[in-house]
Amino acid sequence: MQERSIYLDHHSTTPLDPRVLDAMMPYLTERFGNSASRTHAFGWEAEEGVEKARAQVASLIGANAKDIVWTSGATESDNLAIKGALQFYRDRGRHIVTVATEHKAVLDSCKAFARDGLADVTVLRPRPDGILDLAAVEAAITDKTVMVSVMHANNEIGVLQPLGELGALCRSKGVLLHSDAAQSAGKIAIDVEAMQVDLLSMSSHKMYGPKGVGALYVRSKNPRVRLTPQIDGGGHERGLRSGTLNVAGVVGMGAACVIAKVEMAAEGSRLLALRERLRARLFAELDQLRVNGDLDRRLPGSLNVSFACVEGESLMMGLRELAVSSGSACSSATLEPSYVLRAIGVGEELAHSSIRFGIGRFNSEEEIDYAGGRVIAEVRRLRALSPFYKSAAAVPAGEVRR
Repeated sequence: MQERSIYLDHHSTTPLDPRVLDAMMPYLTERFGNSASRTHAFGWEAEEGVEKARAQVASLIGANAKDIVWTSGATESDNLAIKGALQFYRDRGRHIVTVATEHKAVLDSCKAFARDGLADVTVLRPRPDGILDLAAVEAAITDKTVMVSVMHANNEIGVLQPLGELGALCRSKGVLLHSDAAQSAGKIAIDVEAMQVDLLSMSSHKMYGPKGVGALYVRSKNPRVRLTPQIDGGGHERGLRSGTLNVAGVVGMGAACVIAKVEMAAEGSRLLALRERLRARLFAELDQLRVNGDLDRRLPGSLNVSFACVEGESLMMGLRELAVSSGSACSSATLEPSYVLRAIGVGEELAHSSIRFGIGRFNSEEEIDYAGGRVIAEVRRLRALSPFYKSAAAVPAGEVRR
């Protein structure tokens, strides 16, 4: 196979599915109306597209359409959920519980309110497998706790948190549960009613939809969740998020959700097979490797591997034809080791040697085989140059951190 670009960074973003583009095109051309224009057919047509998409997003997560609030993406949804709840329920308390492996949109929102004296924040550390201990969450909740915020699937190591158990715990304590589901929505089944989730953040571009549009599920009953808006002006989205909607983007997110719901099971099985094909080859032909995060409870297309005695940035530089990453796209400008890996106990050197493989809808077996071969060749080349490789404390070949 000749050298070519292969995209294996689907945690960062996903390519736009051509079927999604087809659904969007009319709203980028002749159906250009503002969905808030209620006095003519152009506005009615746009509103119809928006409301259809709202129902499509809701259907993906087992919600009511009226509980979906459009945003620009999961980062805005996280900010609205966390800051909006802490402000609205400030008379009840100002305590929030979250996890050290959360996306920066959650951690930085909490830090901003704590810095301004508006919140007391408890940041829990997960177990070495990346999974949160429910007993630790229960112990952290006080009579002043307003919210627990735990992401469903981690954006770096792909591990899945026990959202249903967290929901039951939070409901029993009278505490709101928010979850950043940017990575999991459209990839694995979500039912906000069964899981007793009160607020859920989603992003279109993580599920083969367009960038710049997302949604926040806000429970309207049992219990009704109230939020203080973070953007004022116009009273759009039931007053929770003002601003003219990106109608074409909204329609695209709806279409992406329909495709995901129909194809999720088959796609998940295929991605799992591709991931295990890659993992098996890497571990068969290289030693001193480590899978970061629980191998069983994770997204089907997610694999994060540390290569001892290899610097991750050097490895990626040698793999220019492969689009992979060493961590979150939102943290790629820093040379610091992944804070997610450090939070689950990975040492600094191994954290620096980690590569995140995100396998997606349009990857093939041929691409996975080519990528595996290139990674193996490049790791061997770099280790041959390393004075530490032969003398390094050996990690048993095939060791997997669970």
